[in-house]
Amino acid sequence: MPVRDDGGGMQGGAPRVVWFTGEHDPRAVSARSLAADLVKQDRPPHLVWHPGTGEIAQLLPATRAARLLAAPVCREGRTCLQIMVVGQARVPFTGSLLTGIDGIMRWLDAWHIARRWPAGPPLPSPQSYHSLRSRRDWARGGHFGASQAPLAERPDPGGIDIRRITGPDTPVAPIPRPRAPIPPEPSLLTRTALPGPARPPAGDPVPVGTRSEPVGARS
Repeated sequence: MPVRDDGGGMQGGAPRVVWFTGEHDPRAVSARSLAADLVKQDRPPHLVWHPGTGEIAQLLPATRAARLLAAPVCREGRTCLQIMVVGQARVPFTGSLLTGIDGIMRWLDAWHIARRWPAGPPLPSPQSYHSLRSRRDWARGGHFGASQAPLAERPDPGGIDIRRITGPDTPVAPIPRPRAPIPPEPSLLTRTALPGPARPPAGDPVPVGTRSEPVGARS
């Protein structure tokens, strides 16, 4: 099917792939029909994949930018492949058969995309709206959910099982815990002075053995 326009040439950097899902019922929508809709919307990805049937539609070459991500993010990397999966963010597609995933992974391997998820597993929807979207993670390349891409405000692909995509040996990054706040250093004005030696109150008798007498006072 003809694509009117792509996202332009790539700018270089670590190669990566981004996984998307739209709000499409895989029981009623085919990869071909979804691809046709995305072309009409002028939002073509590189691939549209139906994991239940294995149907795949390629709309763009890997050397050109797709348009599901906004510019300039879509052009970052030697490749920034964008795969639209027929599915829904609230129902992770990795719970299905994943027919055709081996062929897709061989294609991604051929473009030297590392089998790692620098940002960890994508969060489930709707928590994924608040994903970190770290530029530092993005710069490393590899696999990302759409909710982890910089400048994106999407919840997809939801809480997918990343090991069903990149293999059982895929490291799963733990969710970092927030650091405990460090108490502020007290200022000199608020510090409590250490107690000094006790002094007897004025007018009290001097303890025995400490009274001073003038020389020659004793007979």
